[in-house]
Amino acid sequence: MATSTTPISLNDPVNAAILAVSEDRLAGFQPDPFGEIAARCSLPVEDVIERIREMLAAGTIRRVRQTVQATRLAAGALVAWKAPPDRIDAAFDFLVKDDPFSGHVVLRSTDAQAAGHDFRLWTTLKVPQGFSLRRHCEYLQSRIGAEEYRAMPAKRLFVLGVGHLRRRSIEPGSKSDQPAEALSTDVVQLTQRQWAVLGALKREFTPDEIVRDLWTERARQAGLALDEFIATARELESLDLMGRFSTFLEHVKPLSSGERVTRYNALFHWAVPQGREIEAGREIGRHDILTHAYWREGGPAFGNVNIMGVAHGLDRDLLLRHKQAIDEHLVSIGMPVSYTNVFWGGRSEIKPSEVLATAYENWCLSAGLDPEEMKERD
Repeated sequence: MATSTTPISLNDPVNAAILAVSEDRLAGFQPDPFGEIAARCSLPVEDVIERIREMLAAGTIRRVRQTVQATRLAAGALVAWKAPPDRIDAAFDFLVKDDPFSGHVVLRSTDAQAAGHDFRLWTTLKVPQGFSLRRHCEYLQSRIGAEEYRAMPAKRLFVLGVGHLRRRSIEPGSKSDQPAEALSTDVVQLTQRQWAVLGALKREFTPDEIVRDLWTERARQAGLALDEFIATARELESLDLMGRFSTFLEHVKPLSSGERVTRYNALFHWAVPQGREIEAGREIGRHDILTHAYWREGGPAFGNVNIMGVAHGLDRDLLLRHKQAIDEHLVSIGMPVSYTNVFWGGRSEIKPSEVLATAYENWCLSAGLDPEEMKERD
């Protein structure tokens, strides 16, 4: 079989131009995402499709998918786990391989005396509607042998994106002219048809599915004509449930070429006065380096942190300068901060969290659990 000669490197100028758009610039539902990328890059759409297909096949791109606002589709939380050192790697592996509702799984470290330093395993978790987040955490705690856990649901979102290549050139202190929007995390109820379309929309694409006519087959899988499928996707978009169409890069591990998208992953913590969380989050969320920012309550174990942000980069010291710029901005607007910290990411695996109730029921049965026992009754 002939080997493809299509460049797959991040440093190839055509690939870089495509990825600068396709990582995080296509907001909402995209009926013709590759056509839109091509238009914004001034490239033939055939070239865009070929490049994305080859980068996906080679692993330069980790996944291609239409994202959804999972925080509004299922109860979710950032969960910090305190596990014995001799069990932490096995716990990590279990959450990656055996729990489809745990998304990002990261081992983090911080200063030995910092608040929460002994909570080293961090995960994002979504539990589909009708099921209990607490019961799921208790099940996981028993399976992985965690001594304690702290579940921190998001009360507001201020930043939710990727764009790692684009952020490489951002200078410390770079921020938008206006504060970030405070996005709701209220869970939305959907019809059976809307769930069917959402399930078909969000599944990642394989290399052979990277074609111009992207949605006809997904419409067929949902049991709908293409026009009905697109109309339903527009309904979901009107409910603020569509994220973006994105080509996700493998930003944790080295690529097959030896290139790194990022090297450091920093989780920033700030504790601001009660009642000023939204104000502080919107100001922190203005800073262009952040891929995520949200209001979560860490409690006393984490210095009563209530605002968190995530940044990635190739240079650790540069990330610390970005945080310093954010800290200085908070001082300049008179925002008191009683506590701040940085948790650095180490071993990481990233996967989407499943949000479909049918998937949860099937998982319960495969795990020997009664789905009725895992339902929300609180």
